[in-house]
Amino acid sequence: MPWPDFPLAFYPVAIVAILLTGIAKGGFGTGSGGIAVPLMSIFIAPPEAAGIMLPILCAMDLFSVHAYRGRWSGAHLKIMLPGALVGIGIGALAFGALPVNGIRLLLGLIAVTFALNQWFRITERLVSRMAKPGPAAGAFWGAVSGFTSTLAHAGGPPFSVYMLAQKLDKTVFVGTSVAFFLAVNYVKLVPYYFLGQLNTSNLAAALLFAPLAPLGIRLGVWMHRVISQRAFYHVSYALLLVTGAKLIWDALTH
Repeated sequence: MPWPDFPLAFYPVAIVAILLTGIAKGGFGTGSGGIAVPLMSIFIAPPEAAGIMLPILCAMDLFSVHAYRGRWSGAHLKIMLPGALVGIGIGALAFGALPVNGIRLLLGLIAVTFALNQWFRITERLVSRMAKPGPAAGAFWGAVSGFTSTLAHAGGPPFSVYMLAQKLDKTVFVGTSVAFFLAVNYVKLVPYYFLGQLNTSNLAAALLFAPLAPLGIRLGVWMHRVISQRAFYHVSYALLLVTGAKLIWDALTH
């Protein structure tokens, strides 16, 4: 299995990004799980970063679903998952058609938008003004989540727009999130394979970082009980904002 020729600085950044992803998935369900690909894309091409992260996310999903087994809403999953499949298909077409700098620009815009969304609570304000959304809204936001998840493994905020408005118990919300993204991530293996993102180099790097998956999930489950969600996201999204701005700059100047 050929070893990828990545810059040395990539490795510590990837370790931090993967641990933050595990903490977000295991402890809070959504959010800064979308931080890994933008951070890693500072040093490598976005398709490579996404290809490395997907097997790791699939491993994380198994640990997180085990941690929250049975504590999810099957009714909401049935509403959102069909739309997510459509979004994955559209995202795969975009990934196959856009040049690397086009993907880097789109990734940077997603990162900056999600960071600003966290700071200014756009999603929360939108949810507070909405009547409880029905199945059509769930299918739509499922599709948006599938699309952004395919491009950047950043499906959390669109998922939250619909699910936060359902006013579920915190643990049921997180359980539904981990079950939803387990299904989404395993479906994404198919287009990623045909796009060449699951090549031997990316898989070698994913194997190297794989031990971080259970560690991140365990940290997240612990933080779910003892750490403020808002404090964790403030730090993560500050990093995401800077990273997104750097990706936009690189895409426009290269």
